[in-house]
Amino acid sequence: MKKGNIVGEEKITPDKLLSIIGTTPANNFQGFQTAVPWKSKMVGQQVRGLFGYQKWLDTISKDVAVFGPWALAAAWQSSIMDNFVTGPIKAQARMAVGSGRNPDLIADMNGWIYKGYTRLLYTLTGFFIKDGKFDREKALRISTTPEGKDFLKNYMEEFAQLENDYNNVGLTRLKAMKELLKCLLVLITETPFADGKLPFAKSNPDGTPAMSFEEYLAENRIRLENLFRENAFDIKEYSERVTRGKIGCSEYEYIEESLIHRVKLRYYPLPKGIKPNGKTIYMCTPLINKPELFDLASGKSVIEGMHKEGFRIYLVDHGDPGWEETNLGLDFYGKTLHDHFLSIIKKRHPRAEIYVMGYCMGGTLIMPYLARRAEELMAAGLEMDIKKVALMASPMKFDDEGSGHKAMRSVIRESYDPLLMKQLFGAVNIPSQTIEFGMNEIQPGVQHTVVLGFYGRAEAWDAIEDSAPFLFWLTHGTKFPVKAHSQWIQNIFMENQIYEGNYRLPSPNPELDNKPVNMDALRQAGVAIFDYRGTRDPIAPAGSCVAGETWGQVGSGNVKILSPGLNRTIEKNIGHIFVVSRKHLAEYLEAVKAFYRT
Repeated sequence: MKKGNIVGEEKITPDKLLSIIGTTPANNFQGFQTAVPWKSKMVGQQVRGLFGYQKWLDTISKDVAVFGPWALAAAWQSSIMDNFVTGPIKAQARMAVGSGRNPDLIADMNGWIYKGYTRLLYTLTGFFIKDGKFDREKALRISTTPEGKDFLKNYMEEFAQLENDYNNVGLTRLKAMKELLKCLLVLITETPFADGKLPFAKSNPDGTPAMSFEEYLAENRIRLENLFRENAFDIKEYSERVTRGKIGCSEYEYIEESLIHRVKLRYYPLPKGIKPNGKTIYMCTPLINKPELFDLASGKSVIEGMHKEGFRIYLVDHGDPGWEETNLGLDFYGKTLHDHFLSIIKKRHPRAEIYVMGYCMGGTLIMPYLARRAEELMAAGLEMDIKKVALMASPMKFDDEGSGHKAMRSVIRESYDPLLMKQLFGAVNIPSQTIEFGMNEIQPGVQHTVVLGFYGRAEAWDAIEDSAPFLFWLTHGTKFPVKAHSQWIQNIFMENQIYEGNYRLPSPNPELDNKPVNMDALRQAGVAIFDYRGTRDPIAPAGSCVAGETWGQVGSGNVKILSPGLNRTIEKNIGHIFVVSRKHLAEYLEAVKAFYRT
């Protein structure tokens, strides 16, 4: 009998257990540095081909004079296509969006695989939890007896089935889940892998292990105990359960007269005991995310931080657009609603200074609005009423060179078809899953990184609960109105109209109406711009966040310094959603408060 083996059987190894699963799409044996949804892409190309073919048939069928009998045949074939091919595809897409599911059936199937995999992780972990602690004696018994080994092998076969059904390869969400499974197998067998790799093991700067194997086992037992206690193996389901669908820490109310289509204006009253400083902030949010990014949780809230300085805060809530919003374009989202909301704010606080704060797309769209507002006021002989705007990760320049947007523009050229988007989603708007698919293309392995990072922090119990609001925000986007989406892609992303000075907005002034916005009006009107950008941001690369270097109160040497009255461009080693870090958020708040004070 081997020492420590209470039953006289040889202990099964984690390598042996993994060999039962074999090589699957969750392994990334190809060595990709990102997730590759190859089946979804293949199906997408086929769908585009089918709709392209029907469009060609429709063109022929309408020209009977030229094509004669061929036109009649084309019309007949187009009708067949519409009834049995493209019609059902459109119906399926619209029903999926209406029910909140992913219209990509391949991705939707992956979603069920995630649920099944995390359920297996939960039940297998729970088998070894006793009174909230990992039961080492039970693990030893299971890993050494024939019955126990069969039990583990059966589980591995179930994991294998799910992994082999998976439709993506590379650095995927499922690969991150498999790292947690590997960690669990090491804990059960108390045996390292033959290659020496240990999931979630800490290392020194030189790459050497920062802990002994016994210390590794102890730390990761806590990790699995925490995840099991919270049933937090599935980040989406966990975030929904903990938050109950509600995120944000600050109290707010909707301004009754603000409703315009489904867009409303939120007002965040100052907490009791804080005196107003006479200044108001108008927060502009992206169209594709819930606005709570400004107010995720206490300690992770821009609103909470600005309230402490006495600012009154109003925020744009785009809601979840329905069929009534499908034909609303950027004229509405980039001009009409801002005119409406700012008029309400000025009536409520006639003597207050109004500052603007915009995040990502919200900042992108507010800049030409402010320039057009400055044009209108100067034409009327009036002074500009908004003199300071703070931008957070807001791209303004879109090209294939220094902006950093070449990758996304390449994806758009390859995959984006505005007519197809309208045919599929014209009655329901672009779903968040479709937007996320494009975003993932430019963020190498982002789903893998998010899930692996969540598991990696789970050794600290409070880190699990602390992440719930952000995970809910991340996994629950909103729809993008189809016409506005098409204009965003074509006019701003591909034609770079704002930066090039060709972007048009309506105006009650006939001389300005539908004319290109003069962005230099910001300088003429004395508007100062605060530009906060990150070097690790693939969505709004630092090279695209150039408003502070281009427009407004640009002065000699104003970039990256804090001279009163000038623009301020601050570049940090941060990513796009830096507000989820208390440290990074505190740095931003300190800098933006200094800008607003001068």
